[in-house]
Amino acid sequence: MKKPAPPSAVSLLAVAKEAGVSRATASLVLRNSPLVAEPTRERVKEAMERLGYIYNRGAANLRQNRTGTIGLVLSNIANPFFSALTAGVEQANDMSESICLIANTDESPEKQSRQIRRLREHNVDGLIICPAIGSDHGLLDELARLGLPYVQVLREIADGRGDVVTADYASGIEQAMAHLVETGRRRIVFIGSMEMHSAALARLNGYATALERLGLKPMPVIAGTRDNRYDEEALDRLFSSGDPPDAAICYNDMIALSLYHYLGRRGMVAGSDFAVIGMDDLPQAAAAFPSLTTIATMPHRIGTVAAGLLQQRLARPERASERHVITPELILRDST
Repeated sequence: MKKPAPPSAVSLLAVAKEAGVSRATASLVLRNSPLVAEPTRERVKEAMERLGYIYNRGAANLRQNRTGTIGLVLSNIANPFFSALTAGVEQANDMSESICLIANTDESPEKQSRQIRRLREHNVDGLIICPAIGSDHGLLDELARLGLPYVQVLREIADGRGDVVTADYASGIEQAMAHLVETGRRRIVFIGSMEMHSAALARLNGYATALERLGLKPMPVIAGTRDNRYDEEALDRLFSSGDPPDAAICYNDMIALSLYHYLGRRGMVAGSDFAVIGMDDLPQAAAAFPSLTTIATMPHRIGTVAAGLLQQRLARPERASERHVITPELILRDST
């Protein structure tokens, strides 16, 4: 037995007749035009619901030479920080009626290039990208060749091209250092120094600036890795020296929470025996015991601002590049 043929698509004209309005009015409702009175708008929407009308967004985007999709290229999708950033992007996308295609680079410039080309093959309108470690000006050249508008987030390849949304990591570190000094800490170590990209460099610059401004003795910086680990042997040597640290500022919250376990193995308690400050203000920071003092870098807000900035770029490609720097906030909890 043959399957029954699917019902034909409901036309906008049928919706207009059902609602007792013109097709032009129904079309204005679809475009969220303020020219339509609210009672009329509701009547049209109810007619769409009753008839099962599905808006052909693909055809509408084709008329506008847009697909309504953007690419979100992340350097490490396993990092919970990026979940908050993605939520911010999605919130802004919902307002602009866009959807997001997410690609992960695993901190590989080569994979990043492949992912960008795949997104371009899917005709995304533009990209929000956190450049992978090792990215250089060739990335921006490639985006220009592909004709892809973009916004760099968190990290940046600085040459005056393109829009950027990032956090003021240096000022966040300086706020944290000043707080530690106010609580009587003087031997403050930085844990988790990463390979040099702009966000890592800004953190270290903030640490160095604060050491000098506060008159503190410099301490060896403890290296970190891409998977949120750090050099425990180097930290052992520092603790075994004649001048061990009494506080740490960590590259991010994940490293800070890992440090809790290290301190426990040494018979120390974060907050009372040793002060610990993280960065990012992940949900795990407030839930930890003791709760973690951290530098909130506002990933959700960064994502929202970046998505809005990309929509502005798509609407006006000729506009001057913008650089938005979000001011972090020091969230005081029990670990200091």
